[in-house]
Amino acid sequence: MFSKEIYVQRRTELKKLVGEGLILLFGNNDSPNNYPANTYHFRQDSCFLYYIGLKREGLAAIIDIDNDQEYVFGNDIDINDIIWTGYVPSVKELAAQSGISHTAPMNQLKVMVDAAQTKGQTIHFLPQYRHDLMIQLSDLVGIHPLQSREKASVTLIKAIVSMRSVKKPEEIEELRKASEIGYMMHTTAMKLCAPGVTEKHIAGVIEGIAMSYGDGVSFQAILSTHGEIQHGFPSFTPLEPGRLMLCDAGAETSENYCSDHTRVTPVSGTFTPRQRDIYAAVEAAHDWVIANSKPGVKWLDIHLGSARVMTEHLKAIGLMKGDTEEAVQVGAHAMFSPCGLGHMMGMDVHDMEGLGQNYLGYDDEVQPSSQFGLCNLRCGRRLQEGFIMTDEPGLYIIPHLIDLWRSEKKFTQFINYDALDSWRDFGGIRLEDDILITKDGCQMIGDKVIPYHIDDVEAFIQK
Repeated sequence: MFSKEIYVQRRTELKKLVGEGLILLFGNNDSPNNYPANTYHFRQDSCFLYYIGLKREGLAAIIDIDNDQEYVFGNDIDINDIIWTGYVPSVKELAAQSGISHTAPMNQLKVMVDAAQTKGQTIHFLPQYRHDLMIQLSDLVGIHPLQSREKASVTLIKAIVSMRSVKKPEEIEELRKASEIGYMMHTTAMKLCAPGVTEKHIAGVIEGIAMSYGDGVSFQAILSTHGEIQHGFPSFTPLEPGRLMLCDAGAETSENYCSDHTRVTPVSGTFTPRQRDIYAAVEAAHDWVIANSKPGVKWLDIHLGSARVMTEHLKAIGLMKGDTEEAVQVGAHAMFSPCGLGHMMGMDVHDMEGLGQNYLGYDDEVQPSSQFGLCNLRCGRRLQEGFIMTDEPGLYIIPHLIDLWRSEKKFTQFINYDALDSWRDFGGIRLEDDILITKDGCQMIGDKVIPYHIDDVEAFIQK
């Protein structure tokens, strides 16, 4: 946990932003894997962590704005659990660490919510993503379990987004620690990348690093020689000479702040001329983002700018043609880049995405697009100092997408379909780093940069 004062200050600010009513925050419960006693690694809900800071399962909190009272609800651990888990502080002891003096057993949560509803208090709650909590919320406030998103408090969502979007110094320090673990993970993957080694082996080793130095991975590692698959999870397939290994992985610190990096390594140790051409396009877009990201600039414009950079390179290679601006505006480049440039990051690797993308990444000025590719841009609004974004441009040769668009004669004025025939087994390249928006620009997080410039990657492997 951070200091008690940080959580007190966060709740004080939240109360001012929400204004009135009662705020209900759920902590997570243990989640069974294949039978009740065999649970997944426990991960506390991020909003509960942000405002309460407690990592024990089976807790909930109420912030009663109208009466200026705060409560933690949960059942104390008895001897039947202590013999398996060891001693766990009481709910009262845990709550005191967060600066909360009022506690009660979990069965009193409904009593308090019922009383608040009887008095006509507004009950503010968030959309739930776990079904056990959907059911608990349904029992508390009388909605269908699947209505938690549509009935959630927009006022509360917007208040949390405004607070968690701008990272404070203690959070930036945690993100730096996460980046250090990410550096170890990715440089290890690059060292292990060699013909005959399996994707699964490399993924297992780097996920072990995340568990050794922090709370584990920030998401399941994406590691594959089929980089054209956005979520190509590792298989037992041995790496083959001449292929590219894409590794998209990250770690969480003990305070559950995340890193998220992607690197592409040539299995043979050096890039082929074709691989260099595509890599150079992505590298140029990656660096363009760093040079142009700053407060006040729309992330949508950064996304489109990086797309123009890659389109110019694809034209030079002979895979695209025509006017660059027009091609990007109509989305022709999405043949090669069907995803958004990046996303916000913090306690969630896609920070606060569960609260609703429109509240997080968009606003009255910038609205989501329905255009193929651009519809996957998770954030479009103007950047602010303290935002953490991922800079992750990528180019992908996706045979099924090529066949579909070709059959539809789509964007033939911009795409050289005949030239693509000899590229079908290329794969994909993505480069990703976490950037902090500063007062007048941005900077990559962490003291060490995982090698990503072409010559640096080859030199690192050879050394």
